[in-house]
Amino acid sequence: MPAVFAITLNRPEKRNALDRASVERLRAELRRASEDREARVVLLSGEGKDFCSGADLAALQQIRDASITDNFDDAKMLGDLFLEMRAHRLPVIAAVRGRVLAGGCGLALAADLVIASDNAVFGYPEVRIGFVPAMVMAILRRSAPEKLAFDLLTTGRTFTAADALRYGLINAVYADAGFDSAAEAYAQEMAARPASAVQLTKELLYHMDSLPFAAAIHAGAQINAIARMTEDCRKGIDRFLKKD
Repeated sequence: MPAVFAITLNRPEKRNALDRASVERLRAELRRASEDREARVVLLSGEGKDFCSGADLAALQQIRDASITDNFDDAKMLGDLFLEMRAHRLPVIAAVRGRVLAGGCGLALAADLVIASDNAVFGYPEVRIGFVPAMVMAILRRSAPEKLAFDLLTTGRTFTAADALRYGLINAVYADAGFDSAAEAYAQEMAARPASAVQLTKELLYHMDSLPFAAAIHAGAQINAIARMTEDCRKGIDRFLKKD
C-alpha cells in the first residue's frame, strides 16, 4: 500500500493554535516527508476537535509588543511554511474539522487539496481586531473570486464546510462520524496515482500561475516530454496497450 506521511497539529488544549514552535515543527515535518522516498502524499490534520484556531494568545501578545523587525521575521516564518507547502514535491492534503480560522484557515488552504468534516467552521476574523489577513489573502485569492475574497476578508464572518465547498475552497465534505477513515481513504486514493505524474503535475500547475499563455503552453510541452520518459508513464502505456 502506498505510504501516507501523516503530520498532526498536536496542541488540542490550545485548539492547535499556531506559535513559533508549532510552525517550526510543521516545516521540519514537511522536510522529513520530502526526504521519505516511500511517501506518496502528506496528510495534515489536527489532534482533537479543531484543526487550527489561528495564532494563540501568547503569540498575539508578542505581536502587540514586538518591533516591526521582529514582527516581520515572525510573519515571514509562517509565510515560508505556506511557500514550502506549495513547493513540496508531494501533494499535501489538509483534513480539517472544527475551527479552521485565521492562520489556520490559511494553513488549510495552502494545501493542494482540502477535505472537511461537516462540522468544520472556516473564517478570517483578523479584521475584527484591526489586523490584516495579509499572507492568507494570497492563498485565498488563488481559490476565490475577487468579490467573495473581499467579503470573507473584510467582514471576518465564519462559514460552514458546505459553504466552503460551494465557494470552491475545498474539495469534499464528509460526516464527522468516520471522518478519520474517510480522510485516510482519500489520501490513499491519491497516493495510488503514479508518483512522478502527480509530482510533475503539481510543479507545472503552480509554475503556470505567473506565466502568459504562450509561455504556459511551452512549459507544458517541456513537462510533457519529461513525463514521457518516466518509468510510470512507460508502464502506464504498456498497461493501456495490453487492454486493446
